[in-house]
Amino acid sequence: MQLDLPEQLHTLAQAAPFPLYAVGGAVRDCLAGLPATPDIDLCAPASAEAFSALAQKCGMRVLAVYKNTGTVNLEAGGCKIEFTSFRTDLYRGGEHAPVRVTFTDDIEQDAKRRDFRCNAVYYDIARGEIADPLGGAKDAAGHVLQTTRDADEVFAEDGLRLMRLARLSAQLGFTPTLECIFGAKFNAARIVRIAPERIFAELRQLLYADQKYGRQYAHYEGLKLLEGTDVLPYILPELAAGKGLAQRADFHDHDVLEHSFRACKYADARVRFAALLHDAGKPAVFAETGKYHGHDAAGAPIARAALERLKAPKKLCEEVERLTLLHMYDLDMKTRESKIRTFIVKNFDVYEPLLLLKQADYSGCKDDLRTCPGIEKWERIRAAMRAEGVPFSLRELAIRGNELPLEVPAARRAAILHELLLACAQDGRRNTRAWLAGEAARLAAKEER
Repeated sequence: MQLDLPEQLHTLAQAAPFPLYAVGGAVRDCLAGLPATPDIDLCAPASAEAFSALAQKCGMRVLAVYKNTGTVNLEAGGCKIEFTSFRTDLYRGGEHAPVRVTFTDDIEQDAKRRDFRCNAVYYDIARGEIADPLGGAKDAAGHVLQTTRDADEVFAEDGLRLMRLARLSAQLGFTPTLECIFGAKFNAARIVRIAPERIFAELRQLLYADQKYGRQYAHYEGLKLLEGTDVLPYILPELAAGKGLAQRADFHDHDVLEHSFRACKYADARVRFAALLHDAGKPAVFAETGKYHGHDAAGAPIARAALERLKAPKKLCEEVERLTLLHMYDLDMKTRESKIRTFIVKNFDVYEPLLLLKQADYSGCKDDLRTCPGIEKWERIRAAMRAEGVPFSLRELAIRGNELPLEVPAARRAAILHELLLACAQDGRRNTRAWLAGEAARLAAKEER
């Protein structure tokens, strides 16, 4: 095996008075026949201070040194690199950060502190040889996920490993052993000891798992593993509540939870979170009324609250809330064109992601990948609007606020501009300065009467 590493690391390894190893994802992916990862993890039976000094001497840029954990962050050849000293970790009740770190010279002890055996294969950079104290090379080559020690012990230590199990399995296409799955199930509740930000970071990587190595629908596999290990109810109880809730057979082949999973499965990457949570209101509405009517309005704040609880970015929370609120509009395709025109202009800032969500929702009902009929209708209308010269935003309007007639009060100018925009939605020929000025004067005079 020959690992492709920056030349600086080879220089560093040759100069080191201790064996320097690459470990983790870069070694695993090479053994598994996967594309090389841009991030490299290093380790050695040496202190952070000793490694840092040597790295600087070899002309490498050291970004940070953490003596307590034996960690050094640096850059080389455009790669992000993290070094850790050989060590053992002591955890408390599933919390991600160890409460005690003990340094060691024993490679096997260092290997056993890690999560999965495929991540505990060491590549001696100077020698160009593999050190494999736990048999992880076979796991990597066989695409297997197996814990470094008893699965119950490994997952009990650090609850974040529950998320990593689902995410890595999805990204890599590795199959967890039965012991691994049961170990996760027995410790599913440990996830509550993990900071919401860390859970969200893992969930986001999971929802984009298909992009890591081009594995189609990998994110769907990861979601199913979160469900299968009983982790899902702890991180997204609103979503998990849809399990077993049947839907109309003429529209759906799946219960509410599985439909949400499949909508996410078929969703464009830009709307994965919205696709996953778009029906988050169904369990609550059904519990109250026995029906799903109104789940869009009820689900919008529920979806937002779920993401806010996970400390998701504000912009994402707002977009998912709005898309959830809008995703049912014109579902029966009976809405008049005039109303569709107004709707498109009012919501043009989220129109494209809304189309993506409607397509995901449609495909997730019966695994039908044809274009959603509602989208075809809306796009025909939008094309006609464009041909007419309809403005879709105030920027495209032919008049500005300071160009409105003097009789339009300054306090009303913003509101009247929006009214003019909606008026033009019905007929693009109205988007002239003369017509808009006259209509603005008429609206102002109407308000005075």
